[in-house]
Order: sequence, then C-alpha cells, then structure tokens
Amino acid sequence: MSSIAHRIAALFRIKANKALDKAEDPREVLDYSYEQQLQMLQKVRRGVADVATSRKRLDLQISQLQQSGGKLEGQAQQALAAGREDLAREALTRRTAVASQITDLQTQQASLQDQEEKLTLASQRLQAKVDSFRTRKETIKATYTAAEAQTRITEAVTGIGEEMGDVGLAMQRAQDKTEQMQARAGALDELLASGALEDATLPAGRDDIQAELERVTAGSDVDKELAMMKAQLPAASGPPAVGGGGARQAPPDQEATS
Repeated sequence: MSSIAHRIAALFRIKANKALDKAEDPREVLDYSYEQQLQMLQKVRRGVADVATSRKRLDLQISQLQQSGGKLEGQAQQALAAGREDLAREALTRRTAVASQITDLQTQQASLQDQEEKLTLASQRLQAKVDSFRTRKETIKATYTAAEAQTRITEAVTGIGEEMGDVGLAMQRAQDKTEQMQARAGALDELLASGALEDATLPAGRDDIQAELERVTAGSDVDKELAMMKAQLPAASGPPAVGGGGARQAPPDQEATS
C-alpha cells in the first residue's frame, strides 16, 4: 500500500511539474527575480540611511556634551576666582563625567561609521550586480521572444503546432471515414447485385426466384422486339449473280404475267 501511495505521489509531482513548466514564462520569472533584487537593494539602502541617521544623532550628542563640558570648565574657573573651591570641584567632577560620556559616544560613532562604510560598499556592489542582471535579463527576454516567434512561424508553416496538429488529425479521420464509407457502399452494391441482400425498395413478398424469372422474361421480350424491328427493314437489292450456271429463270407465274 505504501508503494502505491509513493507511486501516486510521484506521478502527481510529475504531472504538476509538467503543468508548471508549460505555464511558466521565463520572461516573467526574470522580471520577478529583478524585482526581488531591487527590493533587496532598497533594504540595503535603507540600512545605510538608518546607520547614517544614528551616526548623525551621535554627532549631535557629542557636540552638545562638548559644549556642556566647556561650560562646566568655565564655571569651575569662575568659582575658583570667587573663592568657591567646592563649586569649582563640583563643576570639574561633572565635566569629567561629561568627558567620559563623550568618549563612549565617540566609540559608538566610530563603530557606526565603520558599519556605514561597509553597508555603502555592499550597496554599491549590489547595485552593480542588479544593473548587470538587468542587462542580461533584457538580452535573454529579447532572445526568448525572437525564438518563440520563430518557433510559432515554423510550426504554422510545417503544421506541427498543436492547433495545426489537431486540424491534421481531423482531416485524417475524415479521410479514413470517407474511405470506410466508400468501401461499405461498394460492398453493399456487390451484395445487392449477387442477391445476397434484398432491396428494401422492392414490393413485399418478392423472392429471388421471381426476380430471376422476371430478368429472363425481360431479356426474351427484348430479343423478340429486336427480331421484329429487323423484319420491318426494307430488303436490299443486290446485283445479279454471274457464274457458269447461267441466268436464273423467273418463276412460271412471273413469265405469264410478263
């Protein structure tokens, strides 16, 4: 049972693959692949833009912290000038914390800069591949279209296409049926002539013996009529016969009359 199920599944896959292969248009597949590559390129470009945006935000934060650190340093100097060492110490402590934050942000900034450069390079390479694929795609599509047109023309001329093949099969079937019907008609004529079959158009109760008698009678009537027509023809007058027997004497009654 398992073997039969496997065979049925294999047959189904074969039929499905054949149907898909017949329905598949390489030009549509190429266009779809090109659209997928364009979408991938757009994702990479968005990634580059996102990294660049994050780096820009870090640049702004670093700039703001640097300004804050400079301000705290100035406040520390003013506090020392005013004799407030405690305020100066607090300002310097905050400036140290700001400097530490700036260092961390600069490290992140360098990492984002590195990622941005890598993504930019990947985007450029992908763009080159997409452009190359587009050129190849259009070339393949043009070649396929030309080959398809040539194939259709050749099939139309030679009659090996599906439509012309159907027409050819129909003509062959019609010719075969015509020949079969002619042969059947000839066979029936021979059977009727031989008496093996009865003519349905003749009166009922007619048998083969009666038909033969009528045929013989009809022939005898024709012979009688032909003899009567010959008798009615005028007698032909030929020249007198010449020979050693001398002239033929007329009958006595003819001599008396003359």
